[in-house]
Amino acid sequence: MALKRNCFVLSGLKNPRHFKSLSSLLLFLLIFSLSFSPVEGKSKQSLYFPSKGDAWEKRKPEDLGMDSNLLQQAVEFAMKNEWKGPKDLKKAIERSFSREPFFSIIGPTKERGETNGVVIKNGYIVAEWGDTKRVDMTFSVTKSYLSTVAGLALDAGLIRDVQDPLKKYVKDGKFDSEHNAKITWHHLLNQTSDWSGTLWDRQDWADRPPRDATWDKIRNRELKEPGTNFKYNDVRVNLLAYSLLQVWRLPLPVILCEKIMDRIGASSTWRWHGYKNSWVLIDGMKVESVSGGGHWGGGMFISTRDQARFGLLFLRKGNWSGKQLISQKWVRMIQVPTPVVPVYGYMWWLNTKKQRIPSAPESVYFAAGFGGNYIVVDNEHDLVIVIRWTGDLDGIIKRILESIK
Repeated sequence: MALKRNCFVLSGLKNPRHFKSLSSLLLFLLIFSLSFSPVEGKSKQSLYFPSKGDAWEKRKPEDLGMDSNLLQQAVEFAMKNEWKGPKDLKKAIERSFSREPFFSIIGPTKERGETNGVVIKNGYIVAEWGDTKRVDMTFSVTKSYLSTVAGLALDAGLIRDVQDPLKKYVKDGKFDSEHNAKITWHHLLNQTSDWSGTLWDRQDWADRPPRDATWDKIRNRELKEPGTNFKYNDVRVNLLAYSLLQVWRLPLPVILCEKIMDRIGASSTWRWHGYKNSWVLIDGMKVESVSGGGHWGGGMFISTRDQARFGLLFLRKGNWSGKQLISQKWVRMIQVPTPVVPVYGYMWWLNTKKQRIPSAPESVYFAAGFGGNYIVVDNEHDLVIVIRWTGDLDGIIKRILESIK
């Protein structure tokens, strides 16, 4: 199988010629041969999927059971409720997180664009506003891409079971302590690990510490049993990315590109970044361990259109034009509520008891990032909604759903 050069461009691999050892090549061919699996379940050929590039078919809202006037009101509401943060995202990050101990930006940032978005109904574009081809930071929406790479590893057999402890897979001391040895893939994916340590010069306790706690109190806190306490923590999310790099033995952007993004017709403009100090050696190759968000810079930089394709893949339960790219089992797994925080699954937010988006069905799930970045998947209404830089998600969703006759 020929390796697409653009996937190397998108990766944290300095040069394709680094990929030169016979053993690494054989491993690469073995892993990617697994992705050509038979289609699971009934063929989806009758459903519409956009072809590669800009040829995404648009339909009038009325053709798909929607009221165009009400939908336009939803669009206008979104445009009027742009996120109030600065366009310079470096300044926005510093404003939000600079109180953290030892805070500094160590990954790339860029200025953001204007608010924009797209509404996909039955696979077709029914509404679009702003520059949806502009590549922007997505912050924690990146976590849902990272979760996908974990799902691919499970599908490929590289992870035997999400309940396996990480110490079976990562042998460099990060999971050797009595506490860390209990941590499983499941705990990292639902952010209940309470892993203790330092990664990329970032201490776990320094991420979003309580405002009323002293540093000594935070450093010397009592560790929670894995699975019993939810803590949104980018150090531990980055640990998941690092751990997946250890099992894939290839840059995670290459995995995502070859197995998902190229196959759903995404553009070659997206990039997945790590930090200036997150480079590691993997089988003699210098590889960047990517980040799961933009907290310290980095993460996924991508267009709204490409995110809509990603959302449509999950709306179709991992199937794209008749090919099962990620298992239906994984699509179900990401939507299982975490017992200690039922509105969170495997790095996707859930609408359990309509707590997160009161106007939407409880079955809705979504990716969410700093600054008002969202990918919303609504199976009940056959909708994907991607919104960038907006300040009122529920208000927008409410108006979109009201447009459905």
